[in-house]
Amino acid sequence: MHDPWQQGEDIVRHSGENRRGEDKEPCHNKCKRDVERAYVGVDNAAVTGNSSTARETASATQMIASGNTVDQGSNATDAMTEAKLLDVHQAVYNAGGDPTLLMIKPADAEIIASMTGSSGRQRTFNDDVTTLVNAVDIMVNPYGTLKVVLNRHQLTTHAFLLDPTMWRTCVLRPFSRTLLSKTGDSDKHFVVGELGLKHMNESASGMLTGLS
Repeated sequence: MHDPWQQGEDIVRHSGENRRGEDKEPCHNKCKRDVERAYVGVDNAAVTGNSSTARETASATQMIASGNTVDQGSNATDAMTEAKLLDVHQAVYNAGGDPTLLMIKPADAEIIASMTGSSGRQRTFNDDVTTLVNAVDIMVNPYGTLKVVLNRHQLTTHAFLLDPTMWRTCVLRPFSRTLLSKTGDSDKHFVVGELGLKHMNESASGMLTGLS
């Protein structure tokens, strides 16, 4: 004879196992966002650390040569301009770098898109396509080709010209999850990991600062 109570216990146990599996995914995503923020979402100097002070990795802003850093304007913050982007790219090129990514905040994507409307520039429209496109994915200038990438987690005052082959994540302790003592029906987990950002050549990338 089938025991309905056993069926109920099986459902509860199965539901709990599924829930624990579902909970891992949001935690994994949060950890990735935290790491990305530590890399490009803050301007943070490295901290060696000791018995009373936690060690901290330097952010990307601390690993780019000052000669490859250009301030957008004389004010505290100014809107991005194409001329200043070219200044940064030229500086990196002259230093021997070959950046392939232009990483910007979402609001600056509209400025990049508006550059196509400058005098003397042409855009090709296909009459068979009824989709309005107002975005720039690739920028080509005298110093090279840049893929435009939006990053909602980066500093809003910065734009980065990066050579991805020159950046590394150094893992001191991989992320791990430890189940803590149970309280009631809830499960508590402790997630810990230690990672650091490494730039193999400070002249290989550049950044535009002071953006509004």
